[in-house]
Amino acid sequence: MIEIKSVFPESTRSKGLWAALAGSFLVSLDPVFIRLSGTGGFDTVFLFGLFTAVSMSAVIRATDSRGVRGTLKAGGWPLLVSALLMVGSATTFVLSVKHTAVANTMIILSGRPVLTAVFSWIILREKTSPALWMAIAGVMAGILIVVSGSARSPNLAGDGLALLTVTFLAMNGVVLRRYKQMSRMAVVGLCGFFMALLMAAPATPSAYGLSTWVTMGIMGLVSAPLGRVLNAASSRYIPAAESAVISLSSMMFAPVWIFFLFREIPPAATLAGGTIVLGTIFSYIFFTGKQG
Repeated sequence: MIEIKSVFPESTRSKGLWAALAGSFLVSLDPVFIRLSGTGGFDTVFLFGLFTAVSMSAVIRATDSRGVRGTLKAGGWPLLVSALLMVGSATTFVLSVKHTAVANTMIILSGRPVLTAVFSWIILREKTSPALWMAIAGVMAGILIVVSGSARSPNLAGDGLALLTVTFLAMNGVVLRRYKQMSRMAVVGLCGFFMALLMAAPATPSAYGLSTWVTMGIMGLVSAPLGRVLNAASSRYIPAAESAVISLSSMMFAPVWIFFLFREIPPAATLAGGTIVLGTIFSYIFFTGKQG
């Protein structure tokens, strides 16, 4: 099996930090592919799930001697729970991007560390360090600035879906932290299978053009599953809430891609708040990096 240690530094903490950062960078490309897909929300979820299931099955077959069936069996019920939570987060995320501004969705997702820390404390009794709470405070301060600039044009449906997304993400972060040895690729692959299965009825594959298949193929086969595997793998090396804080970098990457490709200009408040968020994240990594 391909191990994360072959890609990231030797320090256990560094593996978690950089896995979370790299995963968030790839996940930040999701809104771009969703916007470029040219299909409705259900069709996008269907293609996302289909390609993800195919890619993860192929990777598991090539890297894990247990095979797909053996890997799923070894994961047991925690793997099923994690996959279903990921289905919830991925589906609501796609639909949220379809129904509101990308900046709105990413801003709301920034609440993930707070929810993750709360769930980790309640379920795992996992202590949260003062440094991490300070990082969360800095992140939330930046979010408040962003929200203050976008409060005039809220989209209740899209924002509500984003709230569901962040709740699913936080709960899944706790599950992944609790069951560290569970195959992250199996979780992502099973999630993709369930997404494709659920959306098979409302989806209309015969109506897709070549560009749609290519766009969603790149997302579903490469960037999206790899990003989620890296994010999930980071929880093996660092606390769930800490992983969630670092993953917030995707909140700033995504609007940048949307700006360059679609000329969707973020308000000044978004830029100011986002700068605080990214500055907090990288400061946290820098000042605590020597602890692992």
